[in-house]
Amino acid sequence: MPREEYQVPTGAPSTTRGNTRDDVASRSVMTYLCGDCGSSVSLGKDALVACPHCAGRVLYKERTKRMVQFEAR
Repeated sequence: MPREEYQVPTGAPSTTRGNTRDDVASRSVMTYLCGDCGSSVSLGKDALVACPHCAGRVLYKERTKRMVQFEAR
């Protein structure tokens, strides 16, 4: 088929496969608990590790909310 006869399809939704940059950015934000004041702190990938409320630098990762089950032998 010659190049002049080809037409770009229209009306079909464009599907993206894999992770987009927005998905990765939203997942890279984690929530921590401040060790000094106990407030909840959201930090990004390259953020400074410090509480914005009290400037405490000890942050604890929150526990997961999904069920974790171990099999003992």
